[in-house]
Amino acid sequence: MTDSFTIRSIEAFCYRYPLATPVVTSFGKMLNRPAVFVRAVDEDGVEGWGEAWSNFPAPGAEHRARLVNEVLAPGLVGRKFDGPGQAFEALTKGTEVLALQCGEPGPFAQAISGIDLALWDLSARRQRLPLWRLLGGQSRKIKVYASGINPGGAAQTAEAALKRGHRALKLKVGFGAETDLANLATLRQIIGAGMLATDANQGWSVTQAMEMLPRLAEFDLRWLEEPIRADRPREEWRRLRAAAKMPIAAGENISSVEGFKEVLAEDVLGVVQPDIAKWGGLSVCAPLARDILKVGKTFCPHYLGGGLGLLASAHLLAGIGGDGWLEVDANDNPLRDLFCGPVLNVTEGMIELDQDPGLGVSPDLSSIERHRTI
Repeated sequence: MTDSFTIRSIEAFCYRYPLATPVVTSFGKMLNRPAVFVRAVDEDGVEGWGEAWSNFPAPGAEHRARLVNEVLAPGLVGRKFDGPGQAFEALTKGTEVLALQCGEPGPFAQAISGIDLALWDLSARRQRLPLWRLLGGQSRKIKVYASGINPGGAAQTAEAALKRGHRALKLKVGFGAETDLANLATLRQIIGAGMLATDANQGWSVTQAMEMLPRLAEFDLRWLEEPIRADRPREEWRRLRAAAKMPIAAGENISSVEGFKEVLAEDVLGVVQPDIAKWGGLSVCAPLARDILKVGKTFCPHYLGGGLGLLASAHLLAGIGGDGWLEVDANDNPLRDLFCGPVLNVTEGMIELDQDPGLGVSPDLSSIERHRTI
């Protein structure tokens, strides 16, 4: 089979898993875990699976699923493409005015990303290659870290992650200096000399961030993620970089080629974190990841969602290489665990991807039918 394919169908499925313990960020709580899975089928009957970012606001998942099913899929069915990148381009250009008109470039980008991931999986299956190898990977082993560690119960979450094989942790901060610093001290003790990072989720002003920097310095952090809002002037980011003893990380809220070009051209971010399910899919983010490594920065795919997007992110990291880590949410989520394949099997802080074609999983959606909303 060649890389060309004709699309027979594209369909999104929306799910919600209620959380016993809400996930807390500096900007709000998540009471459930949504997932929008996308299935693409070509005229030869080959399937591919992807996922569209849909974490918040709460009704966002159903909206993105309907964008896929009612707006985007009809424009692709019956069309022949020479690869996922061509379909991505057709979708993006074909909906630019519509996204602008309704003020929703984000949801459109996320829905398109879900389709793009499904088409990359489909393409790799057609070529009988694991996705990581199609992307140029030499090794199927990658490092992972446990993220989503809330301010409440941080020690228990961290210890449970270590028992599951993790050797690297990321703590959510932005809940007051006393809480943040106490949690960091506890986690540093738990992880020993291992990798420890923090994520402020855009929670501080530049003044607050500057006040925290010297207090964070004692914890030997691998990075400080999004200390201030992603849309703050570059001068504020440069001020933080000049004062920081640890690398600064960001990227999940950059959603343009120009935006990434800007941060790759300057010495502010040491760690760059595009999210393939949120913007760009693999068609844009795979070349971007190579550019991140070329300029000497660390590529760490951002991810927080269901299992298919997590698995695709793992394949991207293995495909591109470098010494970055894959983000794996430490919180309970069967929509992740049932569909992320080998990402569930963490040994000494590493996972090993399969040699099967594509993502290497064929999801059994009947197992989560009770959580389906669309």
